[in-house]
Formats: sequence, structure tokens, C-alpha cells
Amino acid sequence: MKAGGAAGAEARERKGWIGAHKWLLLRRFSQISILALFLFSPWLAKLTEVWLVKGNLASSLVLDILPLTDPYVLLQSIAAGHWPITTGFFGALIVAVFYFLVGGRVYCSWVCPINIVTDAAAWLRDKLKIKGGVNMNRNTRYWVLGFTFLLSLLTGTLAWELINPVSIVFRSLVFGVGLAWGMILGIFLLDFAVSRRAWCGHICPVGAFYSLLGSKSLIRVDAYQREKCDDCMDCFVVCPEQQIIKQPLKGADKGVSSIITSNQCTNCGRCIDVCAEDVFKFGSRFNR
Repeated sequence: MKAGGAAGAEARERKGWIGAHKWLLLRRFSQISILALFLFSPWLAKLTEVWLVKGNLASSLVLDILPLTDPYVLLQSIAAGHWPITTGFFGALIVAVFYFLVGGRVYCSWVCPINIVTDAAAWLRDKLKIKGGVNMNRNTRYWVLGFTFLLSLLTGTLAWELINPVSIVFRSLVFGVGLAWGMILGIFLLDFAVSRRAWCGHICPVGAFYSLLGSKSLIRVDAYQREKCDDCMDCFVVCPEQQIIKQPLKGADKGVSSIITSNQCTNCGRCIDVCAEDVFKFGSRFNR
């Protein structure tokens, strides 16, 4: 990032504000639209007698035809001793294939509403120039993931779903329960005051699960014009998983592919947005 400038300032000058926030705006549209579908489908059904979608992100039915099931929830159910019905397996297969192809952690950046909260905390940290914080191990989320399965096995419940912020937010929006707002504030303060990207990058087992599911996904960010990089560091500043950028961006002399193949990449597109030199684009993992 150039001295005295905010990340993406040069990109905004060259591309305009919308051009420098294109993928961010599309992500917000996706997240809000998914929430709206679940919230307003009952109301629309009263008017049209057609249910667009029933359920929530854990398990839903689209147009009374297409079942969708979170494979992480299905595996918790099996661990708890509750064998899902056939449509549950079919719905989980559809979701698993989708995230396998487009990138598992696309769920984190394009679907999960908590991402809006964590992005806001990161933005405020950068705005106030807050540095440092608690050094958390990124593998913690995998330990949490394993513990949720163990807890489901021992208790016979969908352990994570009892405290899953996404599930609680959905219930609160529908039923007006206030617990969600305290949890959202807690996650915001964790990311803002304790450690950068603490929740999504270090703790959340959902992101850990989808990172495993999408480890060989087809769609990847490609630093295809890395020779044009001017070392402004804007992409590094905005990236939620900063450790994944350096090698694809700077590894040409070592024969390293320009494709970001790390399963921690959320395909959020912010590096594409903020780069004034248009170094990055979405591509295939096979474009080497």
C-alpha cells in the first residue's frame, strides 16, 4: 500500500468506485438475497401459494422440489446417531458437489451473513490503524471442527447447531429472539479488539469444514499478470487470508504457479477489486 493511501485508492481512481468494489458488492447482494429468500418466502407463499424456499441454511427445500442440506450438518447428525432420510443425503450431495467445484470457502464470503460482521470489524481495524493482537493458531478451527463431531457423538445432538451464530441469527430474525445480537457483537469485538479475522480465520468450524471440501475446487483466483505487480500491498491488506497470496504472486522465478490453490482462499475477489494494475482475475485451477 502506497504511503499515506488507503487500500484500493489507486484502483478507485482508475476503475471508479463501483469498479473497485465490484466483487464486494456482488458478495453483499448474494448474502442479503439469500437471507431475504428465507425471510420473505412465507409472506410470498401467502400471496402466490408458491414457496420459493423453506427451511434455513442447514436444510432447505427449493420450490418444494429441490432439497439442499449442509453436509456438515448431515455429518453431525450421523455422529449423533440420527440417520437422515434419503432426501437429506441427496441434498447434501448437491451442496457438496457445488462447493467442491466453486471452492468450499465460497460459503464464507458469498453466503454466510456473519462475514458481513467480520468484514466490518476488519475495515474498522484498518481505518483506525490498529495493529497486532493475540496470535492465534489457524489450525484451531480444525480442532474445533473435530470437537463438534465428538460432542455430537457423546451427546446425541447437533452440538454446533446449538451455538452456531448463523443458525441463531436466522432464528432471531424470524422469531425476534435477542441472543443473536449479543453473539454478533461478541464476534465483532473479537475480530476488532482481540485478533484480526479471529472468528472466520481461526475459530469457525464451518469454514474449516468447507476448506476441506473445496481443497481441489475448480474456480481459483489467478495472479495471471503478476509481472505487473508494483508492490503496493493493497491485495495483502484486504485479503482475509493474507498468508496465501505471496507465493503465487511472487513465485515466478521459482516456478510457482500464479494460481492461488490454497483451500483457505475464500474467492472473495477483494484482491481483484483493489488492484489498480489488474494483476488478478478469476480462473480455473488448470490455467497454469
